[in-house]
Amino acid sequence: MELLSIVIPCYNEQETLDDFYKEIRKVRNSLASIGCCLEVIFIDDGSRDKTLDKMKQLAKENSWIKYLSFTKNFGKEAAIYAGLRHGSGNFVGLMDVDLQDPPSLIPKMLEILKSGEYDCVATRRVNRKGEPAMRSFFARAFYKLMKRVSDVEIVDGARDFRLMSRPYVDSVLSLKEYNRFSKGLFSWVGYKTKWLEYENVERARGETKWSFFKLLLYSIDGIVAFSTAPVRFASCLGLLFCGLAFVFLFVIFFRALIFGDPVAGWPSLVCVILLLSGTQLFCLGLLGEYLSKTYMEVKKRPIYLCRETNLDDTESIINERTSSVKKGEINENKKL
Repeated sequence: MELLSIVIPCYNEQETLDDFYKEIRKVRNSLASIGCCLEVIFIDDGSRDKTLDKMKQLAKENSWIKYLSFTKNFGKEAAIYAGLRHGSGNFVGLMDVDLQDPPSLIPKMLEILKSGEYDCVATRRVNRKGEPAMRSFFARAFYKLMKRVSDVEIVDGARDFRLMSRPYVDSVLSLKEYNRFSKGLFSWVGYKTKWLEYENVERARGETKWSFFKLLLYSIDGIVAFSTAPVRFASCLGLLFCGLAFVFLFVIFFRALIFGDPVAGWPSLVCVILLLSGTQLFCLGLLGEYLSKTYMEVKKRPIYLCRETNLDDTESIINERTSSVKKGEINENKKL
């Protein structure tokens, strides 16, 4: 019998766990009728409420529910990575616990995946009903910008909600970078992806943990992780201002030579100095972003630390899978 592992990152979600459990239990019953077992892996990302207690209670009552708790809040990207590492199923899924990702879509997604035509079935929202207008505007602007400056395809409205084949997951796990942007990584590994569209669904309970500022920082991480366009932009900006400086020098020189006008206008000079200084600081900030990411990568710190879990020790299995992926890459290189 085939096994489907569903990874659920959670941070302060005590209000939504019960509702999610009721819905996912219905899905499990429907999957059992077609010969597929369901395994749910909750990742507690250092929650400060009763999220972990609820996970333990659900795991105690249901052997198919697993949990892993971090020592602190490492972020959703770390939770996704941890869940994928411990998902042992033939197929692995990823979704949020707030029911904005409809569990009822899972059987249809699995059916498409089992056909063998696609390696991943992902979802995207066709609208942003219920979101603040400003947030929707900047989200669309981010996706348009990523299409222009990056070599990976990130679909507008794409959710983390997806089902993946085992080779697809192993390929994602072979990418060991510390600064992770999963939407970009899912696209970078390639493979064939089927996109399912659905209407936006609002949270069942509670409030989103993603503020506008957090989303802004997350978008910057995505751009820096998959594009060097900001650095090229800074270089072009520097060349532009150098060219303008030479033009102004010639204008001032010939004006003083021909008309004898003294160079005046200290207010405009101050404005130019402030403009150039701001541009220099902006370019240094762009370079600093890339240097800071490099700094974090070379430290080789673990992506997450586990405090407690009821998962079996799957490290040997994980290492075997990732090493087989690397061996395959080495063999391909030898052939080339």
